[in-house]
Amino acid sequence: MERDGLIAFIKSHKGKIIGISIGLFFGILVLTVGFWRSLFLALCVAVGFGVGSLYDKDSKFRVFLERILPTGIK
Repeated sequence: MERDGLIAFIKSHKGKIIGISIGLFFGILVLTVGFWRSLFLALCVAVGFGVGSLYDKDSKFRVFLERILPTGIK
């Protein structure tokens, strides 16, 4: 497969590739650390993603975080 063909394949199946990658990662995580710890880690990642999204979108939330967090974390 040529490079252009591979790039076109990846672009046309982006969601499937991401889904397979996440499933593979979660499966390996479950096998190594267990189901509940993996689920807790996934929950922490989701909460972190949500907070990061709010930080990117909402300037009021950003001001709130800058007020409560120490200066070294900003």
